[in-house]
Amino acid sequence: MRISVTEAKGLLTELIRRAEAGDDVVLTRHGHPAVRLVPIKPVANVEGRRALIKAARAGAAAKVTNGPSAARSQDFLYDESGLPE
Repeated sequence: MRISVTEAKGLLTELIRRAEAGDDVVLTRHGHPAVRLVPIKPVANVEGRRALIKAARAGAAAKVTNGPSAARSQDFLYDESGLPE
C-alpha cells in the first residue's frame, strides 16, 4: 500500500496495524517512496537465547571427529633419531 505522508498523518494507527499484520506500507513524499513501515521482530527472552546457544553447542559437539594427532602428523619427514631425512 502506498500513501502520502500528508494522508498518513490521520491514519497512522490504522497504517501501523496493517504493517503489523504483514501489509507493505510505504509512505510517499511528492509521489516518491520515502519511508516503509515494518513491524519489529520480538526479541527472544534470556531463557530462549540460552536454549538456542545450548542447542548450537550440542550440534557442534556432535560433529566433532577425532583426526590424527597434530604432534605426529609430520613424522614421515624425520628419521628414527629425529633428524630431517
